[in-house]
Amino acid sequence: MVRLTADLIWKSPHFFNAIKERELDLRGNKIPVIENLGATEDQFDTIDLSDNEIVKLENFPYLNRLGTLLINNNRITRINPNIGEFLPKLHTLVLTNNRLVNLVEIDPLASLPRLQHLSLLDNNITKKPNYRLYVIHKLKSLRVLDFRKVKNKERLEAKNLFPTKEIEEEVKKESVKTFTPGEVPMTQEVVEEPQVPKVVAPTPEQIIAIKAAIVNSQTLEEVARLEKALKSGQIPADLNIPGYNSKDESMKDKDEEMDSIEQDDADVEAKKAEEQSNRETDPMEQE
Repeated sequence: MVRLTADLIWKSPHFFNAIKERELDLRGNKIPVIENLGATEDQFDTIDLSDNEIVKLENFPYLNRLGTLLINNNRITRINPNIGEFLPKLHTLVLTNNRLVNLVEIDPLASLPRLQHLSLLDNNITKKPNYRLYVIHKLKSLRVLDFRKVKNKERLEAKNLFPTKEIEEEVKKESVKTFTPGEVPMTQEVVEEPQVPKVVAPTPEQIIAIKAAIVNSQTLEEVARLEKALKSGQIPADLNIPGYNSKDESMKDKDEEMDSIEQDDADVEAKKAEEQSNRETDPMEQE
């Protein structure tokens, strides 16, 4: 970041612009804070602070000549409530692409007695209900908002929508509560911990299968992963070993289970045959 020093102001381009006004070009310097503008000695009609990193629209000296302030593409979230005391003749303010969110945040602009042209495009505030009518209601001298002329019909609608101070305050409270697309909600972030694959110790059969898989591997990444598993003596559950995987294990377990069931059935049949034989020999012994 670059400080807005008197030296930077003196070295920055200054010229007569297309409408024959004296302009100071301070754009694109990564300036974070407005300061030292007294070094301009109030010699400029227009000051361009676009494409910087300014967060607060404040800290102006008394600039009686300044009529146009270009401060688009910054990070403005706050405006000095008394800005009008320092910029009494400001008639054009461009705040395009900043970070103004709620209607109440533009209230300080009402202190600018001659403000006629205002742009708030690409701020989340423009997505709030009744945004345009609210701005027209607050800034009585405004003639052009977001490059659209303010019509008498809109002034009448704004007057009817905000007939009392109480209703105005209620609308401002609602704008704070309302979430708009693109706005970051004030909630605590929950950081999800990455899932670590389950690790199991290899069996002798798996060790043999890993060595065979290393020999038959087709990529260096596969060889490296298999060798790491073999050296560590631990195998991640998601590691697929050719010729030995979970499906083979499940089939083996199933075969063993079937053998056990067949053995139990054979034992039951043998026991039944023995009991039948005993019943056949008992009558003969009685005779």
